[in-house]
Amino acid sequence: MPGPTTLAMRPLQLRPRATAAAGPSRPRRGLPGRRLSLRPCCCRNVAVAATARGGKTKTAAEVVREFYDGVNRRNLAAVEPLIAEGCVYEDLVFPRPFVGRDQIVGFFGEFMGTISPDLQFVIDDISDEDSAAVGVTWHLEWRGRPFPFSRGCSFYRLLESEQQQPQIVRSRLRGACRQTRGFGTGYHQGRDMDPGTISKPC
Repeated sequence: MPGPTTLAMRPLQLRPRATAAAGPSRPRRGLPGRRLSLRPCCCRNVAVAATARGGKTKTAAEVVREFYDGVNRRNLAAVEPLIAEGCVYEDLVFPRPFVGRDQIVGFFGEFMGTISPDLQFVIDDISDEDSAAVGVTWHLEWRGRPFPFSRGCSFYRLLESEQQQPQIVRSRLRGACRQTRGFGTGYHQGRDMDPGTISKPC
Protein backbone atom coordinates (compact mmCIF):
# COMPACT_ATOMS: atom_id res chain seq x y z
CA MET A 1 0.00 0.00 0.00
CA PRO A 2 1.56 3.32 -1.00
CA GLY A 3 2.62 5.70 1.73
CA PRO A 4 1.42 9.30 2.23
CA THR A 5 2.26 11.83 -0.43
CA THR A 6 4.76 14.54 0.48
CA LEU A 7 4.09 18.00 -0.91
CA ALA A 8 7.21 19.97 -1.80
CA MET A 9 7.15 23.71 -1.20
CA ARG A 10 9.05 25.84 -3.70
CA PRO A 11 10.53 29.07 -2.28
CA LEU A 12 9.47 32.33 -3.90
CA GLN A 13 12.06 33.88 -6.24
CA LEU A 14 12.49 37.60 -5.67
CA ARG A 15 13.23 40.24 -8.28
CA PRO A 16 14.54 43.82 -7.98
CA ARG A 17 12.16 46.61 -7.07
CA ALA A 18 10.22 48.83 -9.43
CA THR A 19 9.58 52.54 -9.03
CA ALA A 20 6.26 54.32 -9.52
CA ALA A 21 5.66 57.32 -11.78
CA ALA A 22 3.56 60.35 -10.97
CA GLY A 23 0.08 60.72 -12.44
CA PRO A 24 -3.38 62.21 -12.03
CA SER A 25 -5.88 61.33 -9.35
CA ARG A 26 -9.67 61.40 -9.10
CA PRO A 27 -12.04 62.62 -6.38
CA ARG A 28 -11.88 60.54 -3.22
CA ARG A 29 -14.56 58.65 -1.37
CA GLY A 30 -14.35 59.13 2.37
CA LEU A 31 -15.18 56.84 5.25
CA PRO A 32 -17.05 58.73 7.98
CA GLY A 33 -16.06 58.05 11.56
CA ARG A 34 -12.71 56.40 10.74
CA ARG A 35 -9.42 58.14 11.31
CA LEU A 36 -6.47 56.83 9.36
CA SER A 37 -3.01 56.38 10.74
CA LEU A 38 0.21 55.09 9.24
CA ARG A 39 0.67 51.67 10.83
CA PRO A 40 2.77 49.36 8.66
CA CYS A 41 2.58 46.56 11.24
CA CYS A 42 -0.76 44.96 10.41
CA CYS A 43 -2.49 42.15 8.51
CA ARG A 44 -4.86 42.53 5.63
CA ASN A 45 -6.72 40.44 3.10
CA VAL A 46 -7.58 41.90 -0.28
CA ALA A 47 -8.91 40.64 -3.59
CA VAL A 48 -7.73 42.51 -6.68
CA ALA A 49 -8.96 41.86 -10.21
CA ALA A 50 -6.66 41.89 -13.22
CA THR A 51 -7.64 43.23 -16.62
CA ALA A 52 -6.21 42.50 -20.02
CA ARG A 53 -3.72 44.84 -21.67
CA GLY A 54 -3.56 44.55 -25.44
CA GLY A 55 -5.50 41.28 -25.30
CA LYS A 56 -2.86 39.65 -23.12
CA THR A 57 -3.53 38.33 -19.63
CA LYS A 58 -1.53 40.16 -17.00
CA THR A 59 0.82 38.22 -14.76
CA ALA A 60 0.33 38.12 -11.01
CA ALA A 61 3.38 40.31 -10.45
CA GLU A 62 2.10 42.89 -12.96
CA VAL A 63 -1.21 43.17 -11.11
CA VAL A 64 0.53 43.69 -7.78
CA ARG A 65 2.91 46.28 -9.23
CA GLU A 66 -0.01 48.20 -10.73
CA PHE A 67 -1.78 48.18 -7.38
CA TYR A 68 1.21 49.74 -5.58
CA ASP A 69 1.80 52.14 -8.46
CA GLY A 70 -1.77 53.43 -8.30
CA VAL A 71 -1.58 53.92 -4.54
CA ASN A 72 1.74 55.76 -4.85
CA ARG A 73 0.34 58.10 -7.51
CA ARG A 74 -2.76 58.65 -5.35
CA ASN A 75 -4.69 57.64 -8.47
CA LEU A 76 -7.93 56.12 -7.25
CA ALA A 77 -9.14 55.67 -10.83
CA ALA A 78 -6.20 53.32 -11.47
CA VAL A 79 -6.69 51.38 -8.23
CA GLU A 80 -10.46 50.86 -8.44
CA PRO A 81 -10.60 48.52 -11.48
CA LEU A 82 -7.98 46.27 -9.88
CA ILE A 83 -10.27 45.54 -6.93
CA ALA A 84 -12.74 42.69 -7.34
CA GLU A 85 -16.41 43.22 -6.50
CA GLY A 86 -16.33 40.62 -3.72
CA CYS A 87 -13.04 41.76 -2.25
CA VAL A 88 -12.45 41.47 1.51
CA TYR A 89 -9.75 43.76 2.90
CA GLU A 90 -8.62 43.01 6.44
CA ASP A 91 -6.46 45.34 8.50
CA LEU A 92 -5.99 44.57 12.17
CA VAL A 93 -5.86 48.30 12.94
CA PHE A 94 -9.63 48.28 12.39
CA PRO A 95 -12.14 46.09 14.29
CA ARG A 96 -13.92 44.92 11.13
CA PRO A 97 -12.77 44.12 7.59
CA PHE A 98 -13.69 46.23 4.59
CA VAL A 99 -16.01 44.15 2.40
CA GLY A 100 -16.69 44.85 -1.27
CA ARG A 101 -15.15 47.19 -3.82
CA ASP A 102 -16.99 50.31 -2.64
CA GLN A 103 -15.77 50.07 0.96
CA ILE A 104 -12.20 49.30 -0.08
CA VAL A 105 -12.08 52.11 -2.64
CA GLY A 106 -13.43 54.39 0.08
CA PHE A 107 -10.63 53.28 2.40
CA PHE A 108 -7.93 53.99 -0.17
CA GLY A 109 -9.59 57.28 -1.08
CA GLU A 110 -9.38 58.30 2.58
CA PHE A 111 -5.77 57.10 2.74
CA MET A 112 -4.84 59.13 -0.33
CA GLY A 113 -6.47 62.23 1.12
CA THR A 114 -4.86 61.86 4.54
CA ILE A 115 -1.29 60.71 3.87
CA SER A 116 1.21 63.07 2.26
CA PRO A 117 1.90 62.29 -1.44
CA ASP A 118 5.58 62.50 -0.51
CA LEU A 119 5.16 59.20 1.36
CA GLN A 120 5.62 56.31 -1.07
CA PHE A 121 5.65 52.51 -1.01
CA VAL A 122 8.91 51.23 -2.50
CA ILE A 123 9.06 47.60 -3.64
CA ASP A 124 12.37 46.06 -2.63
CA ASP A 125 11.78 42.59 -4.07
CA ILE A 126 8.90 40.85 -5.81
CA SER A 127 8.51 37.25 -6.93
CA ASP A 128 7.33 36.57 -10.47
CA GLU A 129 7.98 32.88 -11.04
CA ASP A 130 4.54 31.69 -9.89
CA SER A 131 1.32 32.55 -11.72
CA ALA A 132 -0.79 32.00 -8.59
CA ALA A 133 1.32 33.48 -5.79
CA VAL A 134 3.36 36.65 -5.35
CA GLY A 135 5.59 37.73 -2.49
CA VAL A 136 6.58 41.38 -2.03
CA THR A 137 8.99 43.03 0.39
CA TRP A 138 8.71 46.81 0.65
CA HIS A 139 9.45 49.87 2.72
CA LEU A 140 8.15 53.43 2.88
CA GLU A 141 10.08 56.50 1.75
CA TRP A 142 9.35 60.16 2.40
CA ARG A 143 10.74 62.53 -0.22
CA GLY A 144 13.11 59.80 -1.35
CA ARG A 145 14.41 58.99 2.13
CA PRO A 146 13.59 55.78 4.06
CA PHE A 147 10.79 56.27 6.58
CA PRO A 148 11.53 54.95 10.11
CA PHE A 149 10.34 51.45 11.03
CA SER A 150 8.47 50.96 7.78
CA ARG A 151 9.67 47.69 6.29
CA GLY A 152 6.99 45.14 5.49
CA CYS A 153 6.13 42.16 3.33
CA SER A 154 2.97 41.07 1.57
CA PHE A 155 1.93 37.74 0.10
CA TYR A 156 -0.69 37.53 -2.62
CA ARG A 157 -2.51 34.47 -3.95
CA LEU A 158 -4.25 34.66 -7.31
CA LEU A 159 -6.97 32.69 -9.07
CA GLU A 160 -8.36 33.07 -12.57
CA SER A 161 -11.66 34.88 -12.88
CA GLU A 162 -14.53 33.92 -15.19
CA GLN A 163 -12.94 36.13 -17.84
CA GLN A 164 -9.74 34.06 -17.52
CA GLN A 165 -7.96 37.00 -15.91
CA PRO A 166 -6.13 36.37 -12.62
CA GLN A 167 -7.56 37.82 -9.42
CA ILE A 168 -5.73 38.34 -6.16
CA VAL A 169 -7.98 36.58 -3.67
CA ARG A 170 -5.79 36.86 -0.60
CA SER A 171 -3.09 39.22 0.61
CA ARG A 172 -1.30 39.09 3.93
CA LEU A 173 0.84 42.01 5.01
CA ARG A 174 3.38 41.96 7.82
CA GLY A 175 5.41 44.85 9.17
CA ALA A 176 8.95 43.69 9.83
CA CYS A 177 9.54 45.99 12.81
CA ARG A 178 7.45 45.64 15.93
CA GLN A 179 8.36 49.19 16.97
CA THR A 180 5.76 50.38 14.46
CA ARG A 181 3.05 49.62 17.01
CA GLY A 182 4.15 52.52 19.15
CA PHE A 183 4.96 54.60 16.09
CA GLY A 184 1.48 54.08 14.63
CA THR A 185 -0.34 55.38 17.68
CA GLY A 186 0.97 58.87 16.95
CA TYR A 187 -1.11 59.13 13.75
CA HIS A 188 1.83 60.37 11.71
CA GLN A 189 0.70 61.35 8.23
CA GLY A 190 4.07 62.14 6.68
CA ARG A 191 3.22 65.86 6.48
CA ASP A 192 4.51 66.62 9.96
CA MET A 193 7.86 64.85 9.60
CA ASP A 194 11.05 66.88 9.78
CA PRO A 195 13.78 65.71 7.36
CA GLY A 196 16.11 65.33 10.31
CA THR A 197 13.88 62.65 11.82
CA ILE A 198 14.06 60.39 8.79
CA SER A 199 16.43 57.51 9.48
CA LYS A 200 17.56 54.36 7.78
CA PRO A 201 14.91 51.61 7.68
CA CYS A 202 15.21 49.03 10.44
